[in-house]
Amino acid sequence: METFLFQATIYLGAAVIAVPLAARLGLGSVLGYLLAGIVIGPLTGLVGSETQDLQHFAEFGVVMMLFLIGLELDPRALWNMRQRLLGLGGMQILLTMAAITAGSMAMGYPLSTATAIGMIFALSSTAIVLQTLTEKGLMQTSGGRSTFSVLLAQDIAVIPMLALLPLLAVPVVASLATDGSVTLAPHDDDHHTTLSLVEGLPGWGVTLVTLGAVAVVILAGVFLTRPLFRYIHHARLREMYTALALLMVVATAVLMTMVGLSPALGTFLAGVVLANSEFRHELESDLAPFKGLLLGLFFITVGAGIDFALLFGDPARIIALAVAVMVIKGVILFGLAFLFKLHKKDRWLFTLGLAQAGEFGFVLISFSLQQGVLGGDLAGQLLLIIAMSMLITPLMFITYELISKRMGDPDETEHDEVDEQGTVIIAGIGRFGQIVNRLVQTAGFATVVVDNDLSTVQMMRKFGFRGFFGDPTRPDLLNAAGLEDARVLVVAADDREACNKLVRYARKARPDLHIIARARDRVHVHELYDAGANDIVREMFDSSLRAGRYALENLGLSEFEAAELEQAFYQHDRAALRELAQLWRPGVPITDVPEYVARARELNSALEMELTARQQASERKKNAS
Repeated sequence: METFLFQATIYLGAAVIAVPLAARLGLGSVLGYLLAGIVIGPLTGLVGSETQDLQHFAEFGVVMMLFLIGLELDPRALWNMRQRLLGLGGMQILLTMAAITAGSMAMGYPLSTATAIGMIFALSSTAIVLQTLTEKGLMQTSGGRSTFSVLLAQDIAVIPMLALLPLLAVPVVASLATDGSVTLAPHDDDHHTTLSLVEGLPGWGVTLVTLGAVAVVILAGVFLTRPLFRYIHHARLREMYTALALLMVVATAVLMTMVGLSPALGTFLAGVVLANSEFRHELESDLAPFKGLLLGLFFITVGAGIDFALLFGDPARIIALAVAVMVIKGVILFGLAFLFKLHKKDRWLFTLGLAQAGEFGFVLISFSLQQGVLGGDLAGQLLLIIAMSMLITPLMFITYELISKRMGDPDETEHDEVDEQGTVIIAGIGRFGQIVNRLVQTAGFATVVVDNDLSTVQMMRKFGFRGFFGDPTRPDLLNAAGLEDARVLVVAADDREACNKLVRYARKARPDLHIIARARDRVHVHELYDAGANDIVREMFDSSLRAGRYALENLGLSEFEAAELEQAFYQHDRAALRELAQLWRPGVPITDVPEYVARARELNSALEMELTARQQASERKKNAS
């Protein structure tokens, strides 16, 4: 027990010291965790052989991260990603495998070993890349979404890779030592047995059980989540919600492992199923701290596991191989980014973000050793190359930021490609649109937010809200956001003319669409009514009414009396605006329309008389009682 507490103190202490320092220097938290692991592992020897066992536990942070990402995607958004997922992701995996396999064969490795090496280096680091994209608010950019699609395709590809590796096994494995000589490694028969639901079944049985497990995850998410949360709610214990969230993730991961699927992929599916549930935000808040700590622990174990003795034995070779892998992947990624028409900064983000090897490479190496596909010396080199490339990755993101700054100011940034659709489209996400978006999302409805202010969109992303940078008045962007099927359009942009233009286009394109628009003043209300808006909200009107009600309450009126006068004023003003809209002339100041001014004065006098009569009646009633 004392040893465990001592080790926990070392890991937590290293993280608390190194990560804030790295963040303050602008290096990012991931590099801070990696450096902390290097300090407590290879440099000082404070931690030792337990690091490898701890890494298997810490990998659960990747599982939680994919569950939380799944919560951010509804099934329709996932379907909209199919082109990137299959085309972009599939081509990246196949081309990288082919290039690295060819390179490995040129170095003298047999085809089976070279193919395994190609599969290992075709994968990128889901943990590092997604953590960094989230921290820097890049997840919802076109480059960030393309990067995520490739990472998801890679996670899916791990399954057939694990199935293919045993076919590459040979009785003895040749591996090149660092001096170029060949050593022989015997087949490793030692393996860890786990509980399996598919062991010994024929192929068709494995398929049925696997599909059944996926169906169980989907059906449980749809039908069991609500009763479970209701049951937990009766306990009135906050920690029970956290326990239930952890149980859902752990149980899904265990079930996927028992049928031979990736636990990360299974929990991602569970997250997608729950993306539109009312418990989504509850699950996010409960699991986020665990995800952060476990991912941090994973990065520390990667740093602590770097074999510096092997590195210093032939540093030029290891570093050259790590750089070669990243250059090969980078060239392929840049070509695909160009082929799939990613623009400028997105192209560089996609290339530099995915050029490293990933944590699933550790899994493939371990499995390859068990199956006799790789020898011990070669496996050690490959592990070191993966760790080195992961260590370099935060520096690649810093390089991207430097390139991004040199490519121009935010005004020159390419607009995002909108690849999601929602029940509600919100055009403009300033102080007005933010409140509308939060309320609608909290109620469980899907929104698509578009704003032409990049800094506002980036700020919104840092707080976990999705949004797209683009001009909401563009018809192609509105159609991509789902204008054809949306039920409500909320026009909350700051630009008066842009609001009018947007309402006019949307009304023409969708006569049945309900349009809610933000107005700056009374004249803007008339303009929006004329353009075709259904409900119009003056941005200061409701807050001013509330302030007036507070004033009445502090002048001696009861809360009921003040609220009654507030409601009477509200109803009268809305009726007056509708009547005055008939007298309004577009392009003519209202003060230059005599009939408008005259009728406005009459309506204002009628309002004063009505409110005075209400107040006198209230006073008489109060005196009589």
